Amino acid sequence: MNILFLDQYSEPGGGQAALLDILPAMSQRGWSACVGLPGDGVVAERARAYGASVEVIPSPALSSGRKSLADAVHFARTFLRQANHMKQAADKHNADLIYVNGPRALPAAAWAFRKRPHLLFHCHARLTHPYDAGLAKWAIRRSRATVVSCCRFAVEPLLRDVSPAPATIIPCGVRAGAPAGVPGSTGTWRIGVIGRISPEKGQAEFLRAARLLLPQVPNCRFVICGAPLFSDPEAARYHATVQELARGLPVDFLGWQNNVSGLFAGLDLLVVPSIREPGLPRVILEAYAAAVPVVAFASGGIPEAVRDGDTGFLVEPRTPEALARTMRQLILDYPDKLRAVARAGHAVWKRDYTLELYQARIAAIIQSATERRN
Repeated sequence: MNILFLDQYSEPGGGQAALLDILPAMSQRGWSACVGLPGDGVVAERARAYGASVEVIPSPALSSGRKSLADAVHFARTFLRQANHMKQAADKHNADLIYVNGPRALPAAAWAFRKRPHLLFHCHARLTHPYDAGLAKWAIRRSRATVVSCCRFAVEPLLRDVSPAPATIIPCGVRAGAPAGVPGSTGTWRIGVIGRISPEKGQAEFLRAARLLLPQVPNCRFVICGAPLFSDPEAARYHATVQELARGLPVDFLGWQNNVSGLFAGLDLLVVPSIREPGLPRVILEAYAAAVPVVAFASGGIPEAVRDGDTGFLVEPRTPEALARTMRQLILDYPDKLRAVARAGHAVWKRDYTLELYQARIAAIIQSATERRN
């Protein structure tokens, strides 16, 4: 089987990690993979290392978040050119399946491949703007695409008035992490946030909570791992705001890390302060794999993976004050509960979120989608 994977970014992120995690399973089954990306870079290098070929398929450069009229005009101008590049790549590699790994690539793919080969759309994030969701639904209807999603929250807007339905929910799987120590055993609580630095991910709320927590729990040190999206001015401005909020606090900025599994060995607590989470952050599953307790805002698809008080702790309302209060109570009053929750999260990872299970489920739906169309 020959599969053409299409992604809208050449820079690493959660969706790109989910795609790269699939590639070893393709070669293990004797399937051929080609990855179409807007440009070269880290994702392309890793794809080649997994045995996939890479094709450059131009993608419209759009601003993150809410799209402007200028974005819409630019998208329309480049739409047919993008579809033509996809068609050429599919013909070159004799593709049996087109695996669309992001919504920006979906309309052009639906235009290029209405009949054959079959489309599979992997939804990693909720489309909140009506225009974006409407365009994606049009593409799914036109191509009769198979739809996979990381969580119910992400895909829910796309299932209204769309046939066939429903989507198959397949959460990401992650590798076993370096085992963390017992939370708080070193005498210093290392509390971290890992993820793309952007407003919806809540690094600003985390630092405001840290400033409230520190006078009550002075033996804390904070970690921010991540970087803003390259060439996004809004993200760069937010990054500057985050650095200003960290002034005077014991904060370590680690930048972007391609492999974060080793970071968990040095963390006592992972905080996921996403105020507008569009999906299910894989970092939660990585924390489970390393037996690191999780405290998160009850945002997006997070409650689908975190059972409050069992596998992690959900915070409402999504404010720095509520986050600081929860962290203080857990550290000072319920350290044994933190340790029990870390063990429970690890058990859930072993049952539901291993990389091998994720690869097997994705491979099965690829096989099923191809056979159904044939």
